Amino acid sequence: MPTDAANFASYRFSTRDLPERTRISLWREHFGRCVVHADIEPLSNIPLQADASLLTVQGLRTLALKGTSMRFERSQASLADGDDSVGVIFCSPGMSQLSQCGRDVELRGGDAIAILHSEAASVTYVDGLQFGLAVPRAELEQRVSDVENLIMRPIGRRKEAFRLFAAYLKSVLKARALTSPNLCHTVVTHIHDLVALAIDECPALGESSASAVVAARHDAALDYITIHFKEPGLSVQTVARRQGISPRYLQRLMASSGTSFTERLNELRLQRALELLTGSHAGRQRISDIALEVGYSDVSHFNRLFRIRFGDSPRGVRLARKGSH
Repeated sequence: MPTDAANFASYRFSTRDLPERTRISLWREHFGRCVVHADIEPLSNIPLQADASLLTVQGLRTLALKGTSMRFERSQASLADGDDSVGVIFCSPGMSQLSQCGRDVELRGGDAIAILHSEAASVTYVDGLQFGLAVPRAELEQRVSDVENLIMRPIGRRKEAFRLFAAYLKSVLKARALTSPNLCHTVVTHIHDLVALAIDECPALGESSASAVVAARHDAALDYITIHFKEPGLSVQTVARRQGISPRYLQRLMASSGTSFTERLNELRLQRALELLTGSHAGRQRISDIALEVGYSDVSHFNRLFRIRFGDSPRGVRLARKGSH
């Protein structure tokens, strides 16, 4: 699966419905040798289980793998495929062991590491979910001075550039942005930039104006707001502090997407309130309790915002739902 594939493509392989006696041979031959060009050795005494999902677009491919413990060996014979991409492997949630170019590294859960697909390598996965991506080496060589000197160095999850990269990648995959012809090129370029920042020994990013960093910070802030919107005290200052940026910079990030922090926060809260008022368990909670649950300590304020957004009061929406059943 070359990284210069012209169009978006996806591939999935699962042992779930395969007879136990044929799982290992099919997994090793069809997925290992034909798809990822590696020899696979199961390491668990329990029956092999494996689910793999691959995505390929021009300039990027990703692999999500969930299964029992196994070792991937990319031998000298495998290098005949000519793949010169740089891989980034995310370890989650346990430990992984990697060997390449005479270096042995044990990777902790939550960390990552870069490897060369043009060199023999061994990667041992423990049970759990593993994720990796590959980008063309030529793209990284335009962004960092010495690619080979940066491989096989654990990238800690606390490193700012890595956190931004991981958050941006999560957002991209969740939104299926790689399937959009209008977004794909921009997203892949951002990923190339963020991979380079993550593997390089770069200084703190601060409030960088680089487009990839801006996009990553924006997505990280939105993700944080989406997770914490129910907290009554959530504010611009709180989110900015957790993202390591100033409130003014966060407000500029939010404005770049056409909505303010307050607008985004209220929309999430009001949509959740609407779900509680019209869902299958509607009517069991007092409206004041719903307001508190979605983050509003002032019920009058909640009622006013709800009416502006949906054209009726929370009580009116609840009664209308009851009348329709």
